[in-house]
Amino acid sequence: MSRRRVGVLVAPANPSAEPELTRLLGSRADMHVARLPARPGPSLLDRLESYNAAVPAMIGAFDGLRLDAMVMACSEPRYLLAPEEDREQCAELTAATGVPFATATQATREALEHVMVSDIVLVSPYQPWVTDLAERFWKTAGLNVTQVVQVRAPDGYSPYGHTPDSLITQVEVAELPGDAVLLFTGTGLPTLPVLRPLTSGNDRTLLTSNLCMAWWALSKAVGRHVTLSRVPYRRHMAAAAARMGGRP
Repeated sequence: MSRRRVGVLVAPANPSAEPELTRLLGSRADMHVARLPARPGPSLLDRLESYNAAVPAMIGAFDGLRLDAMVMACSEPRYLLAPEEDREQCAELTAATGVPFATATQATREALEHVMVSDIVLVSPYQPWVTDLAERFWKTAGLNVTQVVQVRAPDGYSPYGHTPDSLITQVEVAELPGDAVLLFTGTGLPTLPVLRPLTSGNDRTLLTSNLCMAWWALSKAVGRHVTLSRVPYRRHMAAAAARMGGRP
């Protein structure tokens, strides 16, 4: 099977999306990245709105490169929108380019529908007002958010400031049910290293923005659903990656 090509739009300072997507896409697809415009100085709200506004033009950054799928690896700005608005914009960009396109939130939504998840624990690294928007987004999308775990990096509410240890510690302190489905929102979080520790000795399922995007992009690129299992990720990462046709 020839390697597919996945275009990725990513926020300027995101440290985790590219490394994690590279591992998750594995041998089936090459990743081609364009970074959203940096806007130092404006408020967080201004910056998030600018990311949303930049997406249609940024798709043109790939020019004539033939792509099999495209994703916007940036969840936070999409929480300013309603779920249906997010979905409609993805459909419009898909129609305009002829290439399947999804935001991180839309890819996650489709992944949750695919594995028939109805109840989630939302793990959010965002400022509280953005976390509130994220909770409202997923509830409006039809999910039952049973609990919200607000995680904080050492330097404040920043998805880019976390370490795997900081995530693990704060989730463990929350004393979540042993069979909970945890959704880690935020493509900038270092989530792959936390999967095994947080599912050790329990029946939790962990889903992350990057995992859901990789599943969506590979499914579109190869023309069929690759497997996204709800089996807890305490199994070795190699097994999870193998189910998606990639490498650990």
